[in-house]
Amino acid sequence: MTRAAANAVLALGFTWLALGAQRGHAAEMPGHIALPPGFSISIFASGVGPARFMAWSAAGDLLVSVTRRGQVVALRDTAQAGRADRIWVVADGLDLPHGLAFRDPQTLYVAETGRVVRFRYAAERGQVSNREVVVPDLPSGGGHFTRTIAFGPDGKLYVSIGSSCNVCIERDPRRAAVVRYNADGSGEHLFARGLRNAVGIAFTDRGEPWGVVNGRDRLGDDFPPEILVQIKDGMHYGWPHCNGRRIPDPEFGRPGFCETVELPDFEMQAHSAPLGLIFYHGQMFPAEYRGDLFIGFHGSWNRSTKTGYKVVRVRMRDGRPVGIEDFATGWLAGDRVWGRPVDVSVGPDGALYVSDDHAGLIYRITYLPR
Repeated sequence: MTRAAANAVLALGFTWLALGAQRGHAAEMPGHIALPPGFSISIFASGVGPARFMAWSAAGDLLVSVTRRGQVVALRDTAQAGRADRIWVVADGLDLPHGLAFRDPQTLYVAETGRVVRFRYAAERGQVSNREVVVPDLPSGGGHFTRTIAFGPDGKLYVSIGSSCNVCIERDPRRAAVVRYNADGSGEHLFARGLRNAVGIAFTDRGEPWGVVNGRDRLGDDFPPEILVQIKDGMHYGWPHCNGRRIPDPEFGRPGFCETVELPDFEMQAHSAPLGLIFYHGQMFPAEYRGDLFIGFHGSWNRSTKTGYKVVRVRMRDGRPVGIEDFATGWLAGDRVWGRPVDVSVGPDGALYVSDDHAGLIYRITYLPR
């Protein structure tokens, strides 16, 4: 294909995405979402496709990984109307892109299933160039193929790598772990282990990394719990030998070893599939929400009665989780699933944005005192 032909195809794709955004102006959610008093939800963008993780550019654009399409797309609200009126492809032809992170306004990192790449990013134009492989050899494939990345206040790149299986002994120690790198990909350090699938990573304002971990399947409806942990350097969190609060696994249990592993900081309903998480530090929500944690529950598959399919709030006190409550519910109506929350992100406006890879939507949750 000639460069001119390629540009024509790309332009056609931009047009199609822009039309999808325009149709999204009148789009309605196919179900009802319940929220606490004073909160409301709207569709920020429709027609995005199976949207996964999100990141904000310096220009205020919302970048979204569309993993199954091998794309990263950008959403722009040029009219400042609370909905995207322009959608375009930032990067294409990627290998299952998932995690997104900005090192600085001009440098976008993307986690593919087997490597991390970075681009030069022109924020105002929303264009990338100079693709460079930063980490070339992450373990790829297997049951958990998504890779999530985040930059800590220390300037290091944290990469979450899920297990290759439901439960097994991994050959690569970087599986079921969080690995830390320098920004240029050097200095690989096995930061924390025994994390079966810590999909999301978020940092507190004190610089502490936290993650949500999906527990193993096929041990019943309510065990083991999904867990929330502060991810600490050098610690082991149990998998595959221990589940929950140091309970030996029926297949790979090591009771003596289980007594030495790090305890979860908080337990949540089994099979809820927590994915994205974010500490709220915006100014839109009431003051009592600041510092609390929002988590997207993607929803169960290995349970006789479905659970999850919602966004929850974990109340934090003095840096520790003290309680959990439903925040946004309704994507599961009876036994019917019409949406599956994935990632949560706080926008520059203080609203909470939620991606949905089932309905292909991005939601915007706002607060207006009554």
